Amino acid sequence: MKLATFNIQNLFHRDKSFNETQFNKTKKDWEIAMDELMDKPIKSIQDQERLRELVCLADIDNINRYTYAVLRRKGGYLFLKGKNYSKELKASELTDWNGWIALQNYPLDPIAVKNKVRVIADVNPDILILQEIEDRASLAEFNEDFLPRFGCEPFQQTFVVQGNDIRGLEIGVLLRKGFKIKSVRSHIFDLNVRGENVFDKDLLEYEIQTPKGNTIWILVTHLKNQAGDNNFSDRIRKQQAKRIAEVYKQMKAEGKINVAIVGTLNAPSFCNSLSPLLLKTNVLDISKHSGFNVDFDKGEDAGYYSLGAYRMGVNIKQKDYLLLSPELFKKTKRSGLNRKGIWPEKRPMWSVYSNINSKAHAASEHPAVWADIEV
Repeated sequence: MKLATFNIQNLFHRDKSFNETQFNKTKKDWEIAMDELMDKPIKSIQDQERLRELVCLADIDNINRYTYAVLRRKGGYLFLKGKNYSKELKASELTDWNGWIALQNYPLDPIAVKNKVRVIADVNPDILILQEIEDRASLAEFNEDFLPRFGCEPFQQTFVVQGNDIRGLEIGVLLRKGFKIKSVRSHIFDLNVRGENVFDKDLLEYEIQTPKGNTIWILVTHLKNQAGDNNFSDRIRKQQAKRIAEVYKQMKAEGKINVAIVGTLNAPSFCNSLSPLLLKTNVLDISKHSGFNVDFDKGEDAGYYSLGAYRMGVNIKQKDYLLLSPELFKKTKRSGLNRKGIWPEKRPMWSVYSNINSKAHAASEHPAVWADIEV
């Protein structure tokens, strides 16, 4: 049985809050340029053409001549305006909204989507856990229509539970023939001492039966990312890690020995925020397994160890984990990660797919981590 986890960073569309490009300054420049052209007493044909472009970019154009919905890119984002609107803007409970609606997400590059498929096809797991997917409909389309294009047989079952994050960052599981989900439990409503949700996304428990009739329990999560105040992020993540450790210990006390904890923990293993899970339980990191296999860095980087990396020669900061109970760790024959879909930020430190020529072409910023277990 091959188990894999992959933070795919969405399948087809990603929330625009993750888009690093900001257009506030650019829009101001457009407005200044338009004012300068408007002040010219005599305008050339080129000036007039430029003005037509700028009124659209600055979001003051008049497009009321259209009768159907209009989709336009303004300032790098997509906006939609419905049909049958009048020339004036008005909105109330009794009338249609005639203004622009900013689309909340943006489409991913088609090359990036192909590389997401390629990573999964190369790993070809029996149980695949995906983080950051839009919804079940997107996952079903991805599984049934895109995987076969790369010679990867679609998974027989797909399952998605919506978490606390509303930006299309759900957790999904895909199973091959013979594997069955026996039960699912969500910790979306777990509360801390202040009555707040512990998990900003979720912690899911999957009970899965293998073709041999054995049972494996998989805890899947996506912890607080490092953003804004580092101390605040670390405090939230440590609270989440502590709760996962409590759930794991309870499962072990109930006699559930074949337990895996997988997902994006968003911190290297030495980080104190992960200590409740990595130091105060008996889980073992698959990257420390003797059968852990991965393409090493190129050149001098192959003999270098970066603090927080998976291991020497695999110098990407560890954020994604596949942790196993001692019983499952002993049954592991091989393991590894696929990072061919990651765009190297500084230089070509490792082998990537030949069609990755920019960050936009990358499958994800995360590797796919896998383990081949006899269970």
